[in-house]
Amino acid sequence: MTPPTTSAAGLLTIDSPLGRIALHGDGGAVTRVEIATQGALSSDGAPDAPTPVLTRAAKELAEYFAGRRRSFTVPVRVVGTPFQQAIWQQLQEIPFGAVRGYGELGRATGRPTAGRAVGGAVGANPVPLLIPCHRVLASDARITGYSAGDGIPTKVWLLDHEGITHR
Repeated sequence: MTPPTTSAAGLLTIDSPLGRIALHGDGGAVTRVEIATQGALSSDGAPDAPTPVLTRAAKELAEYFAGRRRSFTVPVRVVGTPFQQAIWQQLQEIPFGAVRGYGELGRATGRPTAGRAVGGAVGANPVPLLIPCHRVLASDARITGYSAGDGIPTKVWLLDHEGITHR
């Protein structure tokens, strides 16, 4: 999950069924994935500066959206607190088409009553899709929110794409 840092900063903007996606990273890893919100990206106006790792991420995402990929192998590097890191590691272990509840994630990281903190860590995931935070639902399969793209409609699309039952 955390390859060594290399200095070449990169940006690659791609089109997807969710709208435009900006991939940020360097020569070693993807460090941020931004799904357009109401059609806008924070990097709008900046020229693309693709790196091989961002080109690989774009290819893997295209395969995912086409239904030909169920997991990602492109390296990611995420910076966060030890608790966030633990939650993000748990998210990476949720397979395509499966879900986990906030409570399950809390128990798996030794904080069984930290539902709100778990939700905060899930929402702070800097690389949605590559670390599948959309696969987290309330214990009754309800969608309680989504911080990427256009929020809940983006999460609904992703859950439907993976055949995940939700309400």
